[in-house]
Amino acid sequence: MRPTRRRVLLAQLLFARGHRHVTAEMLFNEAIEAHIEVALATVYNTLSQFTQAGLLHRVMPNRSRSCFDTDTRIHPHFYLVGEDTLIDIPEKRLFEQMPEALPGYEISRLDIIVQIRRTRPDI
Repeated sequence: MRPTRRRVLLAQLLFARGHRHVTAEMLFNEAIEAHIEVALATVYNTLSQFTQAGLLHRVMPNRSRSCFDTDTRIHPHFYLVGEDTLIDIPEKRLFEQMPEALPGYEISRLDIIVQIRRTRPDI
């Protein structure tokens, strides 16, 4: 991947804050606020290229939403329904055992997204 000016600027925005989850729209808005002239399509393409290069992991909490995780380790997520927020499940709540693959197969990736929503107060 060629380090173009826009890719470098987007990478700085993306990785300067440590591990986080972003959407293309979030990164696009951050670029606009930082006075970086970039098209939304360029942001989508850059996120896809970073994912293919192993710099990001794409997490799809539902069929219409893609989030990009700067933490590429295998780890589960909570998706806060109605708040459109993806967060890492704290390590103390991690699952105790990884499932075994079928004979003749190996696990290449484990993606667990637990969808949660706020409880309604008793009426």
